[in-house]
Amino acid sequence: MNVAAYVRVSSKSQDTAMQRAAIERAASARGDSIGTYYEEKRSGRTLARPELDRLRVDARSGLIRRLYLFRLDRLTRSGIRDTFEVIEELRGHGCEVVSVADGFSLEGPAAEVILAVMAWAAKMERLAINERISAARERIEAEGKAWGRPRRLSEADCSKIAALKTEGRSVREISVALKVPRATVARALARPPKAA
Repeated sequence: MNVAAYVRVSSKSQDTAMQRAAIERAASARGDSIGTYYEEKRSGRTLARPELDRLRVDARSGLIRRLYLFRLDRLTRSGIRDTFEVIEELRGHGCEVVSVADGFSLEGPAAEVILAVMAWAAKMERLAINERISAARERIEAEGKAWGRPRRLSEADCSKIAALKTEGRSVREISVALKVPRATVARALARPPKAA
């Protein structure tokens, strides 16, 4: 039997180690060994994800007979319709889907109801995350602070970069001299100068 696993995190700062470990334990307990991992760092709010697309193609080709997920929301967080679409597509091509951490089976007569509730809960969590981010942004901006990452370079650093460039130094030379990435130097040089 061809056994695979799909793991997903939303941001580049996260990793899939915890999901992989839980899936390995569950697969081992069932006598399975994961042959292929489909892994990506993308939001679950859309189905347009390269590894999910590859997984679906492989399932259509009959290459996957059992697919392990850490939780159903790793597959999709875009609502009931999308969740049913993917699960039914996988099942239709003979692929059994196993959710490790959700605590329920995706087989049997109650599976459809459980799937609908879990898909709805995943979408609500995604919406709640968006609301929390919006509220935090509004609060920070209301306090007169800037939203997002702090600038890597101060105005003095930007002036120094501009001065070095007028001396004829290359972006690479400036990058090495100031110990900052070349892309950061290039962005600083592309910014319009501050009005005096």
